[in-house]
Amino acid sequence: MAHHAIYINNPTAGTTDGTKISSGTGTQPLKATLDATQSETAVIKCAVRCDSGYKIESDTTIFFIGDTADKWQVAEDNDYDNATIADQMCEWQSEITLESVTSVNRVFWVKVSSSSDENPSNDDSATIQAIGLVSKE
Repeated sequence: MAHHAIYINNPTAGTTDGTKISSGTGTQPLKATLDATQSETAVIKCAVRCDSGYKIESDTTIFFIGDTADKWQVAEDNDYDNATIADQMCEWQSEITLESVTSVNRVFWVKVSSSSDENPSNDDSATIQAIGLVSKE
């Protein structure tokens, strides 16, 4: 049984809000609608947290897998007010390592990009993972 999950819909650091999209090491696509002819990007605020009474020992690694994982990036949060500021200020990487994941939201950011050489498609080939050793608090 998984005891940690990823949340979206503007989760607040240090609380338990947001909408669950992924649980444990199972994968679930994040959704973003982009116009490939415009080479657009989308930035999404996310959080990872454990169920009440659990924590992740040591670190949590967050990354994407799949055929188009290279179009996705992640970044640590630094109390950014919105996606525009996060897009400009974040240090975007292929994976990040977060410390101190407990039963409250640990916020991070996700960025996805399209390129003008893509054909229109419903691409669900990249998924997010959060890997860490969960234990009781």
